[in-house]
Amino acid sequence: MLDGLLIPLLWLAWLIYWYWPGRAAKPVMRRESSVSGAAHIVPLSLAIALFAFYGIWPGWLTAPLVPRSLAEYWAGIAILVAGLGFSIAARRYLGANWSGTVTVKQNHELIRTGPYAIVRHPIYTGMLVGFIGSAISLDEVRGLVAIALVVVAFLLKIRLEERWMTEIFGDAYRRYRAEVKALIPFVV
Repeated sequence: MLDGLLIPLLWLAWLIYWYWPGRAAKPVMRRESSVSGAAHIVPLSLAIALFAFYGIWPGWLTAPLVPRSLAEYWAGIAILVAGLGFSIAARRYLGANWSGTVTVKQNHELIRTGPYAIVRHPIYTGMLVGFIGSAISLDEVRGLVAIALVVVAFLLKIRLEERWMTEIFGDAYRRYRAEVKALIPFVV
C-alpha cells in the first residue's frame, strides 16, 4: 500500500527528529562496552533490515499473515504513529539524560514523571509499539520475526540499564522498579 513508502518515511522522520536533540546531552561518565552494545544493536539492526529491504527475503518470510486489507494497513499506521509519538514524549521527558547507548551521564537524574510514570523504559515501549504497527501494516511473517528480534534487543539493553540505575540510585530505583513495570504497563 502506498508502494510501501509511508512506513519507512515515518521511521525516517522519527529518526531525523530523534538525533537532532542529542546534541544537548549531558557529558558521559560511563558507557557500555562495544561488545555489550553489539549484543542489542545486532538484533535491532536485523529487525530493521527485515522491514527496510524488500524483495530479498525467502518466500516464507514474505508470506502474508492474514488476507491483506486497507483497514489493516491503516490500523497498523495508526499504531506506528502512536508508538513513535510515545517514544518522542519519553525522550523529551528524559532530556539531557538521553543517550543512544547505555550510559551514565554527569549529574544523571532519575526521571519518574510523564511516560516514565507509566513504564520504566517508555522509549523502548514506544519503539516496540511502532514496530508492531509496522508489522501489522506490512502483514508478512518477517514482521513477526522483526518484533521478536526487537524484544530480544530491548530486553538485553534493559538488563544492563536496570543494573546501572540500581547502582546509581539504590533504594530509590528499587522502589521505582517495585511501583512501575519495565516495558508494558501492568504486565512486564
